[in-house]
Amino acid sequence: MKVVAYSIKPFEKEFLAKANQKKHDITLISNPLSAETAAYAEGKEAVIVFISDDVSAPVINQLADLGIKYIATRSASIDHIDKGAAAIRGIKIANVPNCSPHATAEHTVALALSLSRHLARSEEYTHNFDFQIDELIGFNFHGKTIGIVGLGNTGLATAKIFNGMGCHVIGYDVVFPDDMIGIEPVTFEELLQQSDVISLHTPLNNETKHIINKSAIDQMRKGVMLLNTSRGGLIDTVDALEALQNSKIGYLGLDVYEYEKGLFFEDHENDRIKDPLLEKLMSYPNVMITPHQAFLTKEALQQNADQTINNLDLWASNKCVGDACACAKNCKTVQPELPHQST
Repeated sequence: MKVVAYSIKPFEKEFLAKANQKKHDITLISNPLSAETAAYAEGKEAVIVFISDDVSAPVINQLADLGIKYIATRSASIDHIDKGAAAIRGIKIANVPNCSPHATAEHTVALALSLSRHLARSEEYTHNFDFQIDELIGFNFHGKTIGIVGLGNTGLATAKIFNGMGCHVIGYDVVFPDDMIGIEPVTFEELLQQSDVISLHTPLNNETKHIINKSAIDQMRKGVMLLNTSRGGLIDTVDALEALQNSKIGYLGLDVYEYEKGLFFEDHENDRIKDPLLEKLMSYPNVMITPHQAFLTKEALQQNADQTINNLDLWASNKCVGDACACAKNCKTVQPELPHQST
């Protein structure tokens, strides 16, 4: 199968090469997919994309006109792809349904621990040979109530780590999974009201966009820790900033940002004008933001590459891709997108 892969970072090449074993003719380019770069897909059957790519209806129509039949995304999330437009043009879509759950879960807990023990500030102080500890008082997680929103693979993996730390873990999902060992099922409102720490692990869609807004924040405990390693649009950033200002949110850990498109995964250090909302967030010492790197482990990168190539293998054999199939209605066997699927 002839394929072009967009938004390829240098570190991804070895993982894709190892997974591919020269089975498919894949052109790797660093450019993101857009209306301007869609032409690189000419003469190809499939494109491989990432969450930062533009896979909107106009771009999908360009790809279809060039003969593209398949879109494989190197992510569990598919909200960056216009599935309806793809279905109309007969393009099949596949994702990586079990995308780095343990890597993301571990990063989530790393953010929580770093915030609670003021590790960024502590490291800055010690580098300046300031060894005072007066401003570094943290808190124990043991005995705290952790609320997990979204009980897919990543949410369950995160819950398991917090369970191991002696936390009381409660969880909410539209559909509760069967394997909720160590998690008390609650309503969304109960989770907001009872949690000392709230961690988001749900896909972004019309129902979950701004699931954390002023109304939700008002129901939270004062000084709550809010973590998001899923999708930036789950949080209304302006409402979260207001809650930081009045100390309703005591700690905020983000690996994703509502307006990260065109910003994350690139170097903007020398930009004359920077995102004012993001700058304001980062001015708070109780906020930690990482650049959408929760998935970024050697194990997860290889897993993602293996699944992506496997999707191409199945398509080349004229087979549906089973659990990875994210197309609306144009596959032989349609696997519905579960409400609790983690990102």
